[in-house]
Amino acid sequence: MKINLFGAAAGLLLAPTMALATDYPLTIENCGQSVTFEAAPESAVTIGQSATETLYMLGLGDKVTGTSVWFNDVLPQFRDLNDGVERLADNDPSFESVVAKRPGLVAIQYEWHVGPQGIVGTRDQFHDLGIPTYVMPADCDTKDNTTGGDGTRTSAFSTDSVYKGITQLAQIFDVEDRGAELVTDLKAREAAAIEKAKALGLKDVSAVFWFSSADTDVDPYVAGQKGAPGYMMENLGVTNVIQSDEEWPTVGWESIARSDPTVIVVAEMDRRRFPADDIDKKMEFLTTDPVAKEMTAVREGRIVVMDAHAMSATMRSIFGLEAVADALAGLQGQ
Repeated sequence: MKINLFGAAAGLLLAPTMALATDYPLTIENCGQSVTFEAAPESAVTIGQSATETLYMLGLGDKVTGTSVWFNDVLPQFRDLNDGVERLADNDPSFESVVAKRPGLVAIQYEWHVGPQGIVGTRDQFHDLGIPTYVMPADCDTKDNTTGGDGTRTSAFSTDSVYKGITQLAQIFDVEDRGAELVTDLKAREAAAIEKAKALGLKDVSAVFWFSSADTDVDPYVAGQKGAPGYMMENLGVTNVIQSDEEWPTVGWESIARSDPTVIVVAEMDRRRFPADDIDKKMEFLTTDPVAKEMTAVREGRIVVMDAHAMSATMRSIFGLEAVADALAGLQGQ
């Protein structure tokens, strides 16, 4: 079963509107730092697909001069726009390549790229050059990124942090009413998806979300309770068979098989850091591994393919919520 997130997002193009005026200088509290803007930035470089697509959704594509860190294809309504924007790197850009664009803002999806120990650079390094930075709040609100790796959620992800990011970027770029319009639309869609799932009246439905694996013969990275997939399952009335509070714990297939989830959701991505980033490798494993192939969800074809980017704490998580609600509708009568 393939989830079509692009179709869910296609209607979100914003009509041009008269923007409410931002009162400058504007100071934003962002992931533990105060960042002040004397005026709307003239340009932006993005490190992370979430930051890129949020700016595109706000009608600010003409401000974006460079992008990096991509998991999936850009939303289809922005393909032509995105083709005209320089891609600095598919994965991690160099500090020098970002600075060379002389951006008025660097917008970042993950603190592990630009943060206290950022692999691209620290925020202070950019600020010392007069380049302000903005980290999407979904990666730092309710999250401790000092623990290394993907960080640790201190409490469950909420789409409030996504809406906060949209609203603050709209303020920074002086397009506040576009931000308000986008947030209103997304909140309505979120509520409709939750109501749709509740109306199905499904009982005892469980799931596991498989993001990737360092290798196909080792324990997979699966979604814990507090990240974006946990938000989807909690709001749709689905039990997460993974009880860990870690965002992406590794759990053995024997343990997952004992839980026998009703549905298996697997991530599809363009990234190829690990062998199991490849969706074909995931599907081959599930249908041939002596443990995995005996799970009811595999035998009955209840495997849902989802864009990896929707499994991260991003705007696409709302599209993923809609699509899982649609997939649950297919379980009726089974």
